[in-house]
Amino acid sequence: MVSFAANEGPKWVVVGTWLIINVGLFVGTFFQYKNDIGYFYLRELVGDALCWARASAACLNLNCMLVLLPVCRNLISYIRGACGCCHQNVRRMLDKNITYHKYIAYMICVHTAIHIGAHYFDFERLQLAHSTSDVREVLTRLPTSPNGTWVNPIRSGSSDPTLELFKSVAGVTGVVITLALILIVSSSTEMIRRSYFELFWYTHHLFILFFIGFVVHGAERIIRHQTNTDVHDPEKCVSQTDKWGQPPCVDPQFQGAGPLSWAWALGPFILYTVERVIRFVRSLQRVVITKVVSHPSRVFELQMKRKGFQARPGQYVFLHCPSISRLEWHPFTLTSAPHEDHFTVHIRRVGDWTEALATACRVDEGEFQDAWKMPRLAIDGPFGTSSEDFMDYDVTVLIGTSIGVTPFASILKHIWHCHCDTAHRLPLKRVYLVWVCPDMAAFEWFQQLLHSLETQMAERGDPTFLHHRVYLTRGWDDRQAKNIMLHDRASASDPITGLSQKTHYGRPQWDRVFEELTQDHAGQKVGVFFCGAGQLSTTLHKLCNRHSSSQGTRFFYNKEHF
Repeated sequence: MVSFAANEGPKWVVVGTWLIINVGLFVGTFFQYKNDIGYFYLRELVGDALCWARASAACLNLNCMLVLLPVCRNLISYIRGACGCCHQNVRRMLDKNITYHKYIAYMICVHTAIHIGAHYFDFERLQLAHSTSDVREVLTRLPTSPNGTWVNPIRSGSSDPTLELFKSVAGVTGVVITLALILIVSSSTEMIRRSYFELFWYTHHLFILFFIGFVVHGAERIIRHQTNTDVHDPEKCVSQTDKWGQPPCVDPQFQGAGPLSWAWALGPFILYTVERVIRFVRSLQRVVITKVVSHPSRVFELQMKRKGFQARPGQYVFLHCPSISRLEWHPFTLTSAPHEDHFTVHIRRVGDWTEALATACRVDEGEFQDAWKMPRLAIDGPFGTSSEDFMDYDVTVLIGTSIGVTPFASILKHIWHCHCDTAHRLPLKRVYLVWVCPDMAAFEWFQQLLHSLETQMAERGDPTFLHHRVYLTRGWDDRQAKNIMLHDRASASDPITGLSQKTHYGRPQWDRVFEELTQDHAGQKVGVFFCGAGQLSTTLHKLCNRHSSSQGTRFFYNKEHF
C-alpha cells in the first residue's frame, strides 16, 4: 500500500481531480440548460439533445484549455526546477506530463463524439419541426428579423438537414476540427511515432487548424435563448399559441449567446506561443560541433558546445538542422555528464532525417572536418525527466531495453564522477544496470562506456559499486551458443561483451530480480528507472508495487516520457 501510494498516488490525484471536474462540469451544464427558462422553447424543438450538446461543449472548452499545458516543456522544466526543494511526489506529478496530455486528448475525442451526435439529432428535429402542428411549428414560423425573433435556424421545410448543417459556420468548422483531431490522434500511436516520426510531427501541427476552428465554431450564434421571459412566460404561453402577439404572451424574442471558446483557449495559447518564441530564440544561438565520432552499427556521436548550456544527468534536448528541414525538431537524450566540457548525443541512423544529418556531418568521411564545414544546428532544451531524481534513493536500479539504455549513459558517468570526488558525499549505496538488448552490435558504444567504467572501478579497488546485467535476447544460433559456453568457462571476461560481468542469455526473470533486490536491500528505498517498451513498463510497475512493504524494501517506479 505504501508503494502504491508513492507510485500511483501522485498521478491519480491529478487524474482523479481532473475527472471530477469534468463530471461536475458536464452534469452542471446539462441541468443548467435543462432547467433554464430562457431555453424552454429551444428544448421544445430539440429535446434533451440541446443539454447533451452544451454539456459536452463545456467539457471541450475545459480540455482544450488544458491540452496545451502539458507540452509547454520549458514551463514544466521551470516548475520542476522550482520544485527541487519540494516533496518528491510533487515532481513525480510533473513527470507524467505526456500521460496527462494523452488523457486530455482522449477526453476531447469522447466529448467531440457526444457533441457531434447531439447536434445531429438537433438538426434532425429542427427539420422535423416544419411538419408538425403544435408549438414547434409556430416557433419555426417565427420571422427572421433584425431584432432576432427566430429560434429555428432551418428556415425551409424542404431542405436537407445535413446540407443545412454544412451551410453554417458551426457545421463547416466542426468538420475541420473533427478531421484535424482524427489525424492528430491516429498519427500519435506508438508505432507511427517510432517508425514515421516526420508523419507524427507534421500531422500534430494540425493543432493550429484545430484551435482556429475551435475559436470560431460558435461565431454564428445559432444556439439561441429567449430574452423577454419577463413579458412572455414560456411555461404559461406554450399552450396559448393562438394568443401570441398580445399581452401577456407577446411574441417571444431570441438572441444567440456570444462565443466563449476563445476565452478558454487564450491563456494556454499565449503560454504555448511563449514556448515557441523561446525555442525560436534558442534556435538563433550558435551551436558548435566540436567532434563527430562514428560508432559501429550505424551509430554516430555528436559532441557540441553552446554558450551558457547547462544540463543535468538524464535530461534531453530537441535537435534542429535547418538545412535538412525548416520545421522538424527531434528529441535526443544527452549522453554526456555535467562535468564534461561539452554535451553529447548519440544518434542511430534509422530514418531519412538521421541519415541526412549523418551525411551533412560527413560521418562516413572518416576524419573530422573543419567546423565551418559542419551544418548549422539549433538546440532546444535541456528538458527534465524523471531520471533526474536518481540521487534521491538509497539504491538506484536503471532498466533499459534496446536503445532505451541511452538516457543512463549520462547518469552512470555522473554517478561515477561524484563517487570519485571526495568533496561530495554520494547518497547512493549501490547502482544496478539491467540492459535487455536484442543485438549487442547495435549499441557497441554503450558497451565501451561500461568497459571504461569497469576499468576505472578496478583501478580504484571498488569493483562492486556498479553492478550491471546484460541480457542478450537473440542474435546467436546453436553452434555459436556452444562456442560461447566453452569460452565463457575459460575466460575471466565475457566472450561477447568483453566485460568482467558475464552476459545473460534470454529475457530476465523479473520476479527473481526483484526478490533478490528485496533480500539484499531490506529497509531501503530503491528507485527503479525504466526506459523502453510500454508492455514491460506495466510489468515493472506492478512488480514495484508487489514487492514493496512499509517495513521492508520500498520500490519507487519512474518511467521516461518524451
